[in-house]
Amino acid sequence: MAKTVLITGGSRGIGRAAAVLFASRGWNVAFSFVGNQQSADETRALCERAGVTGNAFARKCDVRDEDSVIDFFRTAYERFGAIDGVVNNAGIVAPKSTLADMDVDRMKNVFDTNVLGAYLVAREAARMLTNGGSIVNVSSMAAKLGSPGEYVDYAGSKGAIDTLTIGLSKELGPKGIRVNAVRPGIINTDIHASAGRPERVSELGPGCPLGRAGNADEVAQSIYWLISDDASYVTGAILDVSGGR
Repeated sequence: MAKTVLITGGSRGIGRAAAVLFASRGWNVAFSFVGNQQSADETRALCERAGVTGNAFARKCDVRDEDSVIDFFRTAYERFGAIDGVVNNAGIVAPKSTLADMDVDRMKNVFDTNVLGAYLVAREAARMLTNGGSIVNVSSMAAKLGSPGEYVDYAGSKGAIDTLTIGLSKELGPKGIRVNAVRPGIINTDIHASAGRPERVSELGPGCPLGRAGNADEVAQSIYWLISDDASYVTGAILDVSGGR
């Protein structure tokens, strides 16, 4: 019987790469998107082409809204049955700015999505993964580096994800549920363009110790390993996928 993974923010970037990888390994894939139906349809088609035995479906979900998150989990359960893994990936970044120039609406949007949204997803995962399973939270190297002069609000929101990972792993460990995180570095996805800096990858990638930016597939491989039984004794870990940055 195919296992099932639920992925938030699965219509693009790291979320899409993870969805396609899980599908290629025979998992059922339920992924959420917030607004871009075309991108979600493209991801579903990629999953279906890659799939061996599993199935894929997309559900519109705003992680900032409790009812929307609950509905996403419920629909995935009704479609596939027990959920075996959750990739807590949905997140946003705002345009480059110093903290002194940030208005409160921008900060609320970042924190509501990246912190409250991630906590709501993690809470539902904790409720739904009753027979063991695994959660992977998607953090960022910004949590370690601080992103000065770019987006310290985003960095702070990802710091909260690191803390969530450590605390929740200790809460859920006795139930056989593992909780880990990945911290991507400079990854070639469209999140940089969405923040108004499409050139960021080409500018910063060569400065990494490995001499290049990463790609979404490389992060997806790390996520898959942490979710899989191959990482059966790994919990509370935060894995940097950053080319040494």
